[in-house]
Parts: sequence; C-alpha cells; structure tokens
Amino acid sequence: DSKAYMQATSNVIDQEKMAVILQEVAGNYYGDRYYPSMSGVARSLNYYPIGDEKAEEGTVNLALGLGKYIVDGGMTLRFSPYHPTQVLQTSEMEIALKETQTRFYALDLRNAGHDFSIDDGFNLLKLHVKEAEKDGALKYIASTYDPYDQIIRDGLYPGGRKVITFANILQHDVFPLARILQLVLKYGQQEMRRPVEIEFATTLNREKDKSGTFYLLQIRPIVDSKEMLDEDLSLISDDRILLRSNNSLGHGIMNEMQDVVYVKTDDYSASHNQEIAWEIEKLNQKFLDEGKNYVLVGPGRWGSSDTWLGIPVKWPHISAARIIVEAGLTNYRIDPSQGTHFFQNLTSFGVGYFTINAFMNDGVYNQDFLNTQPAVYETKYLRHVRFEHPLIVKMDGKKKQGVVLMPEQPLFPIIEKQ
Repeated sequence: DSKAYMQATSNVIDQEKMAVILQEVAGNYYGDRYYPSMSGVARSLNYYPIGDEKAEEGTVNLALGLGKYIVDGGMTLRFSPYHPTQVLQTSEMEIALKETQTRFYALDLRNAGHDFSIDDGFNLLKLHVKEAEKDGALKYIASTYDPYDQIIRDGLYPGGRKVITFANILQHDVFPLARILQLVLKYGQQEMRRPVEIEFATTLNREKDKSGTFYLLQIRPIVDSKEMLDEDLSLISDDRILLRSNNSLGHGIMNEMQDVVYVKTDDYSASHNQEIAWEIEKLNQKFLDEGKNYVLVGPGRWGSSDTWLGIPVKWPHISAARIIVEAGLTNYRIDPSQGTHFFQNLTSFGVGYFTINAFMNDGVYNQDFLNTQPAVYETKYLRHVRFEHPLIVKMDGKKKQGVVLMPEQPLFPIIEKQ
C-alpha cells in the first residue's frame, strides 16, 4: 500500500517522513474485557440544530464502550452540550427503544498478541448491551424500560430492557460531561482558530461514586469540503430560485440531482396521504435501482404517524431523497417538525431538510414553474420532473438557510471524446 501511495503522489522516497504514535486505551477492567464507560465525538459546529439549539453550540455523539462503534456508524446518542437535557432520541418511548445503542465494542484481553494480526479488529469484541449490564458497567448510563407501565425509568432497575440513555449524566449531572465538552470545544476552537472535532473517552470510577476521568484523545480542525460555503444565500434573487427555506437543516453544496418529485396541491386532501405514501415508495425504489437521488416536496410533516399531519412514509420509502421539503398550504400551515421522525438518518446521510410556508412569505416554492415542465411520471397525486441539467442546492447550516436554484445551462459545453 505504501509503495502504491508513493507512486500515486510522485513523492521522493528519501524525503518521506513517518511517525508512529502509541496511545494508551482509556477504560476500566471488567474481567477479560476492557472498555471505557463512554466514548464520543464532538464537533464545535452543528448543521442540524433543532429547537433552541444554535449551530455554533456544537454537537456530540456519545456511546458506551470503545469509540470504534461511533466511527463505524453505530447508533449513538446525539445531543448539544449546551442543551444536554433535550435529547431527541429519548424524548418519546418508541424512538428511545428503536434508536438507541444495542451493541458496544470492548478490548478482548484474552487475545493479547499470541497470534498477532494485521487486522486491527483481531482483539475487539462486539457485544450486546446485556454483557455490560453483567459487568456492572451501566450505572448512571442506562435507563430501564418497564413493559408493564410502558415507561422508561432513569436508572438501573431489576428486569426490563436496559436502554442506553446516559440519563443520569445528561439530565442529572452525576458527571459534568456537558460542561467539560463546552469548555474543550470552546478552547479548542479558540486555539485552532477554526471549528474543531474532538474524540474523547470517559471512565467512571468504580471505587469512588460519582467521580471519573475525562480523556481528550484527539483534536483536529474540521476540514470539510462542505464547509466552503461563504456565500450569502439571502442575496440570490427569487426569480433564480425553485425552492428557498429560511428554516432548513443541513450544510453544503449539491449539484448532482436532476429530479424533483412533488405532491400536487390542486385538490389536495390529507385523506389521500396513505395512498401518496405508497406511490412515493414505488418511485423511490426506481431511484434506488438507478442509483439516483432526488428532491422531494410535499405538504405537512414527512413521516408523521398521524396521516392528517403529513404523509406517513418511513425512511426506507424516501431513502434516495437528498433534499426533503415540508411545504405548507394556505389551509394547511405546518410548524417545522425538522424531520424528527428520521433525524438520525438525516444527520448520518447529510440530507437537507427544508420547511417552507410560501403563502406567508416564509420561503419560496415555485410550483408554477414545475407544473410547466413535462413530467417523466404523473399520477393523480404526484408529479416527477427530470431536468436536462443538474439542480444546484446550497445550504448554510449556520444561518439555517437553504436554496435550490433553477436549472441552468452548463457554463462550459461538454465535449465528448471520440
């Protein structure tokens, strides 16, 4: 691999330098296993702020056990260090049972290098949360689901499924994790003079109650190509815009979509929402088969289980959409739900979520233009329009602004090679 890298970069071998860092793993011993009480990744910028969160307050993903679980895209608990008591995933029992951590990673101390391997996972165990309960590692970290009373209680109680909520840490401040993260992100950003991302681990002391150690493992500047949006989107004139939202989630520029699927608003009635959901599911499957993405626009809250509030799709039914738009109608105004039903997926896939109430001059939805375009596919409720040239999407996560520009001719003619 190294040789191939050298060839690809045309570097001169004798000018190459390399460093090896040995870093001690933070954790506690549990018999033959070793892992921290919690590990996490925190960023000083949050492009998906909900409620009264602000973009500059940052965001944290927290998990039980080794941090590899987070890096591998496992189900973590997401919160803002300035609003640790407002955790979307634990706000409703149904979401908490479905969208919290069920497995974790631990170091296997029995395999301490007898048959050393270049596979970096040779001494890792992926275990069920029940194993951590047996280890006695869930104190202050888990809550207990009581199936009889249909409630989740903060803390460990006999029987009932253990749910990884970190409730005693975040809600009751048994260990001041949120405050520590506020300070680390603040000073890290000041010193690096740019937004930062940190990796950390915390071990709770097993001898002395309500005490522990915070380990700052890594800190690095966020160098994200998506960050490079220094344009004021409010200066783009409305006649160049297909969609504009002043209350959007997500950040960055997209320029690979050519398709818009939208729910027709003439004669729209919420009573057809279930049928519309089935139609969208079929269309979405076609996009998945073709490996394409699209912009999805519809009235009300996407994913609502109440069909009168919005179209009751589940994430797999709209998984190829990269911009999802809630558009209010004059008789059907909606408060922004910010896609709470599939928030986990929005953040992990970088999907943009727009809320527009154009009839109140809150944003722009140029449906008249879409109606004049030929439809690739049309039913009683839906239209699918495909443009010859890609749509350009720009989202400013700090200001919660997002726009989808009208398709324009490419600036440079595309010359095909003979």
